Amino acid sequence: MNTLMLPILMAAPPPDGAATGGSLIGSLLPIVAIILIFYFLIIRPQSKKRKETEKMHAGLRKGDRIVTIGGLYGTIQSVKDTTVIIKADDNVKLEFMRSAISSVITQSTSKDDDEKSGEKEEVSGSGE
Repeated sequence: MNTLMLPILMAAPPPDGAATGGSLIGSLLPIVAIILIFYFLIIRPQSKKRKETEKMHAGLRKGDRIVTIGGLYGTIQSVKDTTVIIKADDNVKLEFMRSAISSVITQSTSKDDDEKSGEKEEVSGSGE
């Protein structure tokens, strides 16, 4: 019978004369720990992923091979402010919002291609 009474007596409140200092800190500590766990396991990784996605959408260029959120594979033909035109097949061009692009498979080297084509135009233009 003593084994049944021991947990009850240990959980009993302290007598009136006993000091209860630190009970506020002790009761807030688990709540603070839960908030920190949520921040580091849920909120922080989600905000990082959102920033990476925004960076990817801002860096879309002509010639990038992409996948949309619907699973459509294609190549970007032109980029506008809020939309992109995707070439899905030889004669099929579709216009999608930038936010509908889930990932870039391969990035184009259109910057290098533009410089090379510009040099070729200058050479051919000066020869005439």
